[in-house]
Amino acid sequence: MVMREDLNVLIQAQYPLIYLVTFEEDRAEQTIASVAQRLRPQRRVFTWTMTHGIVEHGQPRNVTQHNNTVSPEAAVEWVIRQREPGLFVFKDLHPFRDSPAVTRCLRDAIAGFRDSHKTIILMSPVQEVPIELEKEVVVLDFPLPDMGELNEVLSAELDRAKSANITTEVREKLLKAALGLTRDEAEKVYRKSRVMTGRLTDDEVDIVLSEKKQLIRRNGILEYIDVDETIDSVGGLEELKHWLCQRSDAFTERAREYGLPQPKGMLILGVPGCGKSLIAKTTSRLWGLPLLRLDLGRVYDGSTVGRSEANLRNALRTAESISPAILFIDEIDKAFAGGAGSSDSDGGTSSRIFGTFLTWMQEKMSPVFVMATANRVERLPSEFLRKGRFDEIFFVDLPNAEERQEIFRIHLQKRRRDISRFDLDQLTKVCDGFSGAEIEQGLISAMYEAFAQGREFTQLDIIAAIRATMPLSKTMNEQVTALRDWARQRARPAAASVAEYQRMEF
Repeated sequence: MVMREDLNVLIQAQYPLIYLVTFEEDRAEQTIASVAQRLRPQRRVFTWTMTHGIVEHGQPRNVTQHNNTVSPEAAVEWVIRQREPGLFVFKDLHPFRDSPAVTRCLRDAIAGFRDSHKTIILMSPVQEVPIELEKEVVVLDFPLPDMGELNEVLSAELDRAKSANITTEVREKLLKAALGLTRDEAEKVYRKSRVMTGRLTDDEVDIVLSEKKQLIRRNGILEYIDVDETIDSVGGLEELKHWLCQRSDAFTERAREYGLPQPKGMLILGVPGCGKSLIAKTTSRLWGLPLLRLDLGRVYDGSTVGRSEANLRNALRTAESISPAILFIDEIDKAFAGGAGSSDSDGGTSSRIFGTFLTWMQEKMSPVFVMATANRVERLPSEFLRKGRFDEIFFVDLPNAEERQEIFRIHLQKRRRDISRFDLDQLTKVCDGFSGAEIEQGLISAMYEAFAQGREFTQLDIIAAIRATMPLSKTMNEQVTALRDWARQRARPAAASVAEYQRMEF
C-alpha cells in the first residue's frame, strides 16, 4: 500500500507533524499501527479524542486511560513529557484550529521533537491547517480502498453468507461497482445486497451501484446522472460522434498495452440548443462509464476562507476514486468567466478555484474524462483553451438541412410510430436557422395545439408553430456570428460535411 510506505518514510525521516485527511478512522489507525510495528526503534501508538483523552492503541474505545488529557492543550503537553518514541494520533482537532493555545502547544511540541522519534498525526475528514503550522506540517490524503482491499471485504462477506463460489467475472464486476466507497460503506452495501436477494451474484451489481449513487449525492457537489438515451438520439454531428466512437475502448487495458495514453477530455463550444449537453450525456452510455456532473455553483462556499477550494478538491477526489468515469461540466464559461481577475469581487476565490481546476486537469493521472460545454467562448480565460488541457475542442453549429431532417425524424419517431404522413423535406426548409432544441419545442407546441382541440397534430400544425417562433440565430445574430468566426480557425467542426469541406480546402 503506497500510503503505508509514505507514512513509513516520513516517520523515519522524523517529520514531527503529519496531517492525514480521511473519513476512515479505524482503517487509517490500523495502517499507522502496522507502520509502527515495522519501525526501528518500534513506536507505541496513542490516540486522542475529546471524549476520552489519550488512550493507547488496542485499548477499548470507552476507556479513559490517562486522566486530565481531555483538553487538547493538556494532551499535547502530555505528549511533550513522554520520553519514549511514539506516534500520537489526534482525531478531529480541526475545530480548535483558531485556538491560539492549541496552536502554540503544537509549535512547542514540534520544536522539542528533534531526535526524539516522536510524531504527531492529526487525523480529520477536513483539511484545516492553521497558518502558523503550514511550514511544519505534511498533508496526506488517505486513499480509499483499492481492488485488493475491496476483494478482502467481498471474500469475508461471502464466507459469512456461506455463499457458493462466484465466477471471476462476477467478482470483478462487484469489486468495480464498489470502487470509490470506504471499506465500511463497501461492507454495508454488500450486506444490503445479500439481505435483499439472499446471495451475491451478477444481478446484485445494480444494487451496489444504486447505493453508490446515494453516497455520491451526499457529496452535494457531484451528481450521478442516469442516461437512458443512446448516441443515436443525437441528430447530425457525425464528425464528433465518429471521434467519440473511436475512443470507446480508450480506458481498457488493451489500449494501454497498445501504447495509447488515456484521453484527458474535450471542450464542446457552440450555439445554445444544438445538442452539446446531450452528446456529453450519451457518451456515458457509448463508453459504458459512469457520468458525474460537477455543479461548480455548489462549490463556492463563503462561510470559511478556503472552504470553496476544499469542496472542489473533495469533488475531484471522489471522481478519481470511482474512475474510469466521465466528469461533465455544463456551461463552464459561466463558472469560470473572469476567473483570473476575480480578486475585486470575491476576494480571489474564483481565481483560486480556477487555478485548482487547471492544475488538476494538467497533472491528473487517473482515468477521469472531462466533458465541458460552453456557449460564450470570449468568457473563457485563455489558459483554459491552450493545447494540452483538452484532447480536442469541437464547435457545434446550427444544424444544416440534412441534420435538421434527421432531428425531425428522431423527435417524431419518439412520439409516433408511423411518421410517413409527414413531409420531412418541407419541414426541413421551414426551420432553416433553428437549433435542435427549437425544432423540438416547435413540435411540442404543435402537439399541444392539436391536443387542446382533441385531434391528431398535422404537418400544418408543426409549420405554424415553427413560423410563430423567432430563433436564437436571429435574436442573437451578432453573438452567433462572432462565435462562428472564432471557431472557424480555432475549433474542429462537429458536423461531418463542414469537416470534410475544411479538409478539402486545406
